[in-house]
Amino acid sequence: MELIGGCYEQILFGFAVRPAENWAVVPDFTHHAHSASLSAVAVNDRYVVTGSRDETIQIYDMEKRVEHGALLQHNGTISCLEFYGRTHLLSGAEDGLICIWNAKNWECLKSIKAHKGRVTSLSIHPSGKLALSVGTDKTLRTWNLVEGRSAFIKNLKQNAHLVKWSPSGELYVVVVANKVDIYELATASLSGTIVAEKRISSVRFITDCILAVAGDEEFVRLFNCESQDCLCEFKAHENRIKDIYSFQREELHILVTASSDGYIKMWSLDPDKIKSSPSLLCEVNTKARLTCLAVWLKSNVEAKQTSNEAKASSSQVEEEPPIKKIRWTDSGKAAEKDGQEAPKKRKSTNVQKKKQKILQRLK
Repeated sequence: MELIGGCYEQILFGFAVRPAENWAVVPDFTHHAHSASLSAVAVNDRYVVTGSRDETIQIYDMEKRVEHGALLQHNGTISCLEFYGRTHLLSGAEDGLICIWNAKNWECLKSIKAHKGRVTSLSIHPSGKLALSVGTDKTLRTWNLVEGRSAFIKNLKQNAHLVKWSPSGELYVVVVANKVDIYELATASLSGTIVAEKRISSVRFITDCILAVAGDEEFVRLFNCESQDCLCEFKAHENRIKDIYSFQREELHILVTASSDGYIKMWSLDPDKIKSSPSLLCEVNTKARLTCLAVWLKSNVEAKQTSNEAKASSSQVEEEPPIKKIRWTDSGKAAEKDGQEAPKKRKSTNVQKKKQKILQRLK
Protein backbone atom coordinates (compact mmCIF):
# COMPACT_ATOMS: atom_id res chain seq x y z
CA MET A 1 0.00 0.00 0.00
CA GLU A 2 1.42 3.35 -1.02
CA LEU A 3 0.23 6.89 -0.29
CA ILE A 4 0.69 8.98 -3.44
CA GLY A 5 0.63 12.77 -3.25
CA GLY A 6 1.26 15.54 -5.77
CA CYS A 7 2.01 19.17 -5.01
CA TYR A 8 2.53 22.69 -6.37
CA GLU A 9 6.30 22.16 -6.11
CA GLN A 10 6.19 19.69 -9.06
CA ILE A 11 7.05 16.74 -6.77
CA LEU A 12 5.33 13.35 -6.61
CA PHE A 13 5.57 11.72 -3.17
CA GLY A 14 5.32 8.05 -2.32
CA PHE A 15 4.98 6.72 1.24
CA ALA A 16 4.79 3.01 2.00
CA VAL A 17 2.09 2.14 4.55
CA ARG A 18 2.48 -1.03 6.62
CA PRO A 19 -0.81 -2.05 8.25
CA ALA A 20 0.81 -5.06 9.90
CA GLU A 21 3.22 -2.73 11.71
CA ASN A 22 0.62 -0.56 13.40
CA TRP A 23 0.09 1.42 10.19
CA ALA A 24 3.66 2.66 10.08
CA VAL A 25 4.41 5.16 7.27
CA VAL A 26 7.83 4.99 5.61
CA PRO A 27 9.09 7.45 2.95
CA ASP A 28 9.49 5.52 -0.31
CA PHE A 29 10.27 8.04 -3.04
CA THR A 30 10.18 11.69 -4.09
CA HIS A 31 10.23 12.35 -7.80
CA HIS A 32 10.44 15.63 -9.71
CA ALA A 33 7.60 14.53 -11.91
CA HIS A 34 6.76 17.60 -14.00
CA SER A 35 7.95 21.05 -15.02
CA ALA A 36 4.85 22.66 -13.46
CA SER A 37 2.54 21.93 -10.54
CA LEU A 38 0.69 18.61 -10.41
CA SER A 39 -3.05 18.85 -10.96
CA ALA A 40 -4.33 15.24 -11.03
CA VAL A 41 -3.32 11.69 -10.13
CA ALA A 42 -4.93 8.30 -10.79
CA VAL A 43 -3.99 4.70 -9.99
CA ASN A 44 -4.82 1.14 -10.90
CA ASP A 45 -3.16 -1.96 -9.48
CA ARG A 46 -0.05 -1.47 -11.63
CA TYR A 47 0.32 2.14 -12.72
CA VAL A 48 0.30 5.62 -11.25
CA VAL A 49 -0.39 8.44 -13.72
CA THR A 50 -0.04 12.14 -13.01
CA GLY A 51 -1.30 15.20 -14.84
CA SER A 52 0.14 18.68 -14.64
CA ARG A 53 -0.06 22.27 -15.75
CA ASP A 54 2.82 21.42 -18.10
CA GLU A 55 0.20 19.71 -20.34
CA THR A 56 1.68 16.21 -20.00
CA ILE A 57 0.57 12.95 -18.40
CA GLN A 58 3.41 10.96 -16.85
CA ILE A 59 3.16 7.18 -16.36
CA TYR A 60 4.89 5.20 -13.58
CA ASP A 61 5.07 1.42 -13.45
CA MET A 62 4.77 0.63 -9.74
CA GLU A 63 5.55 -3.06 -10.18
CA LYS A 64 8.88 -2.37 -11.88
CA ARG A 65 9.41 0.95 -10.09
CA VAL A 66 10.31 2.83 -13.28
CA GLU A 67 9.04 5.76 -15.32
CA HIS A 68 7.04 4.37 -18.20
CA GLY A 69 6.80 7.44 -20.44
CA ALA A 70 4.61 10.47 -21.14
CA LEU A 71 1.31 11.08 -22.97
CA LEU A 72 1.26 14.32 -24.95
CA GLN A 73 -2.15 14.45 -26.61
CA HIS A 74 -3.54 17.43 -24.69
CA ASN A 75 -2.88 21.14 -25.07
CA GLY A 76 -3.57 22.71 -21.71
CA THR A 77 -3.55 21.79 -18.04
CA ILE A 78 -4.56 18.19 -17.32
CA SER A 79 -7.57 18.57 -15.03
CA CYS A 80 -8.76 14.98 -14.42
CA LEU A 81 -7.61 11.38 -14.80
CA GLU A 82 -9.45 8.15 -14.13
CA PHE A 83 -8.69 4.47 -14.78
CA TYR A 84 -11.18 1.79 -15.68
CA GLY A 85 -9.52 -1.26 -14.15
CA ARG A 86 -6.34 -2.35 -15.93
CA THR A 87 -7.47 -1.67 -19.46
CA HIS A 88 -8.32 2.00 -19.97
CA LEU A 89 -7.52 5.52 -18.81
CA LEU A 90 -9.64 8.61 -19.44
CA SER A 91 -8.10 12.07 -19.28
CA GLY A 92 -9.67 15.52 -19.43
CA ALA A 93 -7.96 18.87 -19.86
CA GLU A 94 -8.16 22.60 -20.37
CA ASP A 95 -8.39 22.10 -24.15
CA GLY A 96 -11.91 20.67 -23.75
CA LEU A 97 -10.85 17.18 -24.85
CA ILE A 98 -11.49 13.82 -23.24
CA CYS A 99 -8.96 11.23 -24.40
CA ILE A 100 -9.49 7.48 -24.10
CA TRP A 101 -6.22 5.57 -23.68
CA ASN A 102 -5.44 1.88 -23.97
CA ALA A 103 -3.63 1.23 -20.68
CA LYS A 104 -1.72 -1.72 -22.18
CA ASN A 105 0.07 -0.06 -25.08
CA TRP A 106 -0.86 3.57 -24.21
CA GLU A 107 -2.34 4.36 -27.61
CA CYS A 108 -4.99 7.07 -27.76
CA LEU A 109 -8.08 5.19 -28.93
CA LYS A 110 -10.30 8.23 -29.18
CA SER A 111 -10.04 11.99 -28.66
CA ILE A 112 -13.42 13.61 -28.03
CA LYS A 113 -14.14 17.34 -28.10
CA ALA A 114 -16.18 17.12 -24.92
CA HIS A 115 -16.77 20.72 -23.83
CA LYS A 116 -16.51 24.20 -25.32
CA GLY A 117 -14.57 25.28 -22.26
CA ARG A 118 -12.21 23.19 -20.14
CA VAL A 119 -13.10 19.75 -18.81
CA THR A 120 -13.19 20.14 -15.03
CA SER A 121 -14.08 16.59 -13.95
CA LEU A 122 -15.05 13.17 -15.30
CA SER A 123 -16.25 9.89 -13.84
CA ILE A 124 -16.59 6.40 -15.36
CA HIS A 125 -19.63 4.28 -14.55
CA PRO A 126 -18.72 0.98 -12.80
CA SER A 127 -19.93 -0.91 -15.89
CA GLY A 128 -17.45 0.88 -18.12
CA LYS A 129 -20.23 1.68 -20.61
CA LEU A 130 -20.92 5.28 -19.57
CA ALA A 131 -18.98 8.28 -18.39
CA LEU A 132 -19.99 11.69 -17.07
CA SER A 133 -18.12 14.95 -17.56
CA VAL A 134 -18.57 18.57 -16.54
CA GLY A 135 -16.87 21.65 -17.93
CA THR A 136 -16.76 25.42 -17.98
CA ASP A 137 -19.49 25.57 -20.64
CA LYS A 138 -22.14 24.98 -17.92
CA THR A 139 -23.02 21.50 -19.14
CA LEU A 140 -23.13 17.99 -17.70
CA ARG A 141 -22.52 15.45 -20.47
CA THR A 142 -23.17 11.72 -20.54
CA TRP A 143 -20.92 9.68 -22.85
CA ASN A 144 -21.67 6.34 -24.45
CA LEU A 145 -18.26 4.66 -24.22
CA VAL A 146 -19.32 1.69 -26.34
CA GLU A 147 -19.83 3.95 -29.35
CA GLY A 148 -17.58 6.81 -28.28
CA ARG A 149 -20.22 9.52 -28.64
CA SER A 150 -22.33 11.92 -26.62
CA ALA A 151 -25.49 10.35 -25.22
CA PHE A 152 -27.08 13.23 -23.30
CA ILE A 153 -26.40 16.88 -22.49
CA LYS A 154 -27.83 18.67 -19.46
CA ASN A 155 -27.52 22.44 -19.12
CA LEU A 156 -26.50 23.71 -15.69
CA LYS A 157 -27.07 27.14 -14.19
CA GLN A 158 -23.43 27.39 -13.11
CA ASN A 159 -20.13 25.75 -13.96
CA ALA A 160 -19.69 22.47 -12.09
CA HIS A 161 -16.20 21.40 -11.00
CA LEU A 162 -16.77 17.83 -9.77
CA VAL A 163 -18.81 14.81 -10.86
CA LYS A 164 -18.76 11.33 -9.31
CA TRP A 165 -20.62 8.01 -9.67
CA SER A 166 -21.63 6.01 -6.62
CA PRO A 167 -20.00 2.53 -6.26
CA SER A 168 -23.13 0.79 -7.60
CA GLY A 169 -23.64 3.33 -10.37
CA GLU A 170 -27.23 4.00 -9.30
CA LEU A 171 -26.46 7.55 -8.16
CA TYR A 172 -24.17 10.34 -9.26
CA VAL A 173 -23.32 13.69 -7.72
CA VAL A 174 -22.49 17.02 -9.34
CA VAL A 175 -20.66 19.70 -7.34
CA VAL A 176 -21.12 23.41 -8.01
CA ALA A 177 -19.22 25.72 -5.62
CA ASN A 178 -20.49 24.69 -2.15
CA LYS A 179 -23.43 22.54 -3.29
CA VAL A 180 -23.69 18.82 -4.08
CA ASP A 181 -26.62 17.86 -6.29
CA ILE A 182 -27.57 14.17 -6.07
CA TYR A 183 -29.13 12.48 -9.12
CA GLU A 184 -30.65 9.06 -9.68
CA LEU A 185 -29.52 7.28 -12.84
CA ALA A 186 -32.86 5.50 -13.37
CA THR A 187 -34.81 8.74 -13.66
CA ALA A 188 -31.99 11.24 -14.33
CA SER A 189 -33.80 13.44 -11.82
CA LEU A 190 -32.48 15.48 -8.93
CA SER A 191 -33.17 13.65 -5.67
CA GLY A 192 -31.60 16.08 -3.22
CA THR A 193 -28.98 18.74 -2.52
CA ILE A 194 -26.28 18.97 0.13
CA VAL A 195 -25.05 22.46 1.01
CA ALA A 196 -21.64 22.97 2.64
CA GLU A 197 -20.44 26.09 4.41
CA LYS A 198 -17.54 26.71 2.00
CA ARG A 199 -16.40 25.71 -1.49
CA ILE A 200 -16.11 21.94 -1.93
CA SER A 201 -12.80 20.58 -3.22
CA SER A 202 -13.44 16.82 -3.15
CA VAL A 203 -16.18 14.23 -2.65
CA ARG A 204 -15.97 10.45 -2.17
CA PHE A 205 -18.55 7.73 -1.68
CA ILE A 206 -17.82 5.62 1.41
CA THR A 207 -20.81 3.39 0.65
CA ASP A 208 -23.67 3.78 -1.81
CA CYS A 209 -25.49 6.15 0.49
CA ILE A 210 -22.70 7.71 2.58
CA LEU A 211 -20.81 10.58 0.94
CA ALA A 212 -17.67 12.24 2.34
CA VAL A 213 -17.38 15.95 1.55
CA ALA A 214 -14.36 18.22 2.10
CA GLY A 215 -13.35 21.69 0.96
CA ASP A 216 -11.94 25.05 1.90
CA GLU A 217 -11.96 24.34 5.63
CA GLU A 218 -10.43 21.93 8.14
CA PHE A 219 -13.47 19.64 8.48
CA VAL A 220 -14.65 16.51 6.69
CA ARG A 221 -18.39 15.84 6.78
CA LEU A 222 -20.23 12.59 6.07
CA PHE A 223 -23.72 12.86 4.59
CA ASN A 224 -26.61 10.48 4.01
CA CYS A 225 -27.44 10.72 0.29
CA GLU A 226 -31.08 9.74 0.83
CA SER A 227 -31.94 12.25 3.57
CA GLN A 228 -29.05 14.71 2.94
CA ASP A 229 -28.50 14.76 6.72
CA CYS A 230 -25.00 15.33 8.08
CA LEU A 231 -24.15 12.09 9.91
CA CYS A 232 -20.77 13.12 11.26
CA GLU A 233 -18.19 15.88 11.05
CA PHE A 234 -14.63 15.92 12.33
CA LYS A 235 -11.63 18.22 12.20
CA ALA A 236 -9.08 16.48 9.98
CA HIS A 237 -6.45 19.20 9.44
CA GLU A 238 -5.26 22.65 10.45
CA ASN A 239 -5.84 24.11 7.00
CA ARG A 240 -8.15 23.63 4.01
CA ILE A 241 -8.47 20.12 2.60
CA LYS A 242 -7.38 19.75 -1.02
CA ASP A 243 -8.32 16.15 -1.79
CA ILE A 244 -9.80 13.01 -0.25
CA TYR A 245 -9.68 9.35 -1.28
CA SER A 246 -11.43 6.22 -0.04
CA PHE A 247 -11.01 2.46 -0.26
CA GLN A 248 -11.92 -0.70 1.58
CA ARG A 249 -9.37 -3.09 3.09
CA GLU A 250 -10.83 -6.30 4.48
CA GLU A 251 -13.55 -5.01 6.85
CA LEU A 252 -12.10 -1.50 7.17
CA HIS A 253 -13.49 1.52 5.33
CA ILE A 254 -10.56 3.91 5.01
CA LEU A 255 -10.67 7.61 4.20
CA VAL A 256 -7.49 9.46 3.22
CA THR A 257 -7.20 13.25 3.38
CA ALA A 258 -4.60 15.69 2.04
CA SER A 259 -4.40 19.30 3.12
CA SER A 260 -2.65 22.58 2.41
CA ASP A 261 -1.00 22.11 5.81
CA GLY A 262 1.21 19.48 4.15
CA TYR A 263 -0.21 16.45 5.95
CA ILE A 264 -1.68 13.28 4.47
CA LYS A 265 -3.78 11.34 6.98
CA MET A 266 -5.55 7.97 6.93
CA TRP A 267 -8.76 7.45 8.92
CA SER A 268 -10.74 4.32 9.77
CA LEU A 269 -14.52 4.56 9.39
CA ASP A 270 -17.21 2.20 10.66
CA PRO A 271 -20.38 2.61 8.55
CA ASP A 272 -22.39 0.95 11.33
CA LYS A 273 -21.18 3.61 13.79
CA ILE A 274 -20.95 6.45 11.34
CA LYS A 275 -21.96 9.09 13.87
CA SER A 276 -18.78 8.42 15.82
CA SER A 277 -15.66 10.33 14.80
CA PRO A 278 -13.28 8.16 12.76
CA SER A 279 -10.02 6.99 14.28
CA LEU A 280 -6.68 8.23 12.93
CA LEU A 281 -4.60 5.34 11.57
CA CYS A 282 -1.51 7.25 10.48
CA GLU A 283 -0.25 10.58 9.20
CA VAL A 284 2.77 11.99 7.39
CA ASN A 285 4.00 15.55 6.92
CA THR A 286 5.14 16.10 3.32
CA LYS A 287 6.10 19.74 4.04
CA ALA A 288 4.66 20.62 0.63
CA ARG A 289 1.57 22.35 -0.72
CA LEU A 290 -0.45 19.31 -1.71
CA THR A 291 -2.81 19.37 -4.70
CA CYS A 292 -3.87 15.77 -5.39
CA LEU A 293 -3.96 12.37 -3.73
CA ALA A 294 -4.36 8.65 -4.41
CA VAL A 295 -3.57 5.30 -2.78
CA TRP A 296 -1.83 2.61 -4.81
CA LEU A 297 -2.79 -0.92 -3.82
CA LYS A 298 -0.87 -3.92 -5.08
CA SER A 299 -3.89 -5.97 -6.09
CA ASN A 300 -7.64 -6.31 -5.71
CA VAL A 301 -6.98 -9.39 -3.58
CA GLU A 302 -5.20 -7.27 -0.98
CA ALA A 303 -7.79 -4.53 -0.95
CA LYS A 304 -11.06 -3.79 -2.69
CA GLN A 305 -11.11 -0.15 -3.74
CA THR A 306 -14.39 1.69 -3.47
CA SER A 307 -13.17 4.54 -5.64
CA ASN A 308 -14.66 4.27 -9.15
CA GLU A 309 -11.39 4.48 -11.04
CA ALA A 310 -10.25 1.07 -9.72
CA LYS A 311 -13.50 -0.63 -8.95
CA ALA A 312 -13.11 -3.48 -11.47
CA SER A 313 -12.94 -6.88 -9.78
CA SER A 314 -10.33 -9.52 -10.65
CA SER A 315 -12.72 -11.00 -13.23
CA GLN A 316 -13.26 -7.60 -14.83
CA VAL A 317 -9.53 -7.10 -15.08
CA GLU A 318 -9.30 -10.04 -17.49
CA GLU A 319 -12.44 -9.12 -19.42
CA GLU A 320 -12.16 -6.31 -21.96
CA PRO A 321 -14.74 -3.58 -21.24
CA PRO A 322 -17.06 -2.42 -24.04
CA ILE A 323 -14.87 0.55 -24.84
CA LYS A 324 -12.17 -1.79 -26.17
CA LYS A 325 -14.40 -3.29 -28.86
CA ILE A 326 -14.40 -0.15 -30.98
CA ARG A 327 -11.23 0.81 -32.86
CA TRP A 328 -10.97 4.30 -34.32
CA THR A 329 -9.40 5.49 -37.56
CA ASP A 330 -7.98 8.98 -38.05
CA SER A 331 -11.23 10.06 -39.68
CA GLY A 332 -13.07 9.23 -36.47
CA LYS A 333 -15.14 6.41 -38.03
CA ALA A 334 -15.47 3.19 -36.08
CA ALA A 335 -13.59 0.17 -37.44
CA GLU A 336 -14.94 -3.01 -35.89
CA LYS A 337 -12.30 -5.44 -37.11
CA ASP A 338 -10.43 -6.78 -34.14
CA GLY A 339 -7.15 -6.89 -36.05
CA GLN A 340 -7.09 -3.24 -37.02
CA GLU A 341 -4.37 -1.23 -35.36
CA ALA A 342 -5.18 1.76 -33.22
CA PRO A 343 -4.29 5.09 -34.82
CA LYS A 344 -0.97 6.75 -34.14
CA LYS A 345 -1.07 9.87 -32.02
CA ARG A 346 -1.07 13.06 -34.06
CA LYS A 347 2.19 14.95 -33.60
CA SER A 348 1.63 18.70 -33.73
CA THR A 349 4.40 21.30 -33.42
CA ASN A 350 3.40 21.89 -29.80
CA VAL A 351 3.68 18.19 -29.02
CA GLN A 352 7.18 18.04 -30.53
CA LYS A 353 8.24 21.01 -28.40
CA LYS A 354 6.89 19.31 -25.29
CA LYS A 355 8.83 16.17 -26.10
CA GLN A 356 12.04 18.15 -26.52
CA LYS A 357 11.51 19.85 -23.16
CA ILE A 358 10.94 16.50 -21.44
CA LEU A 359 14.04 14.97 -23.04
CA GLN A 360 16.16 17.97 -21.98
CA ARG A 361 14.83 17.68 -18.43
CA LEU A 362 15.66 13.98 -18.26
CA LYS A 363 19.25 14.39 -19.51
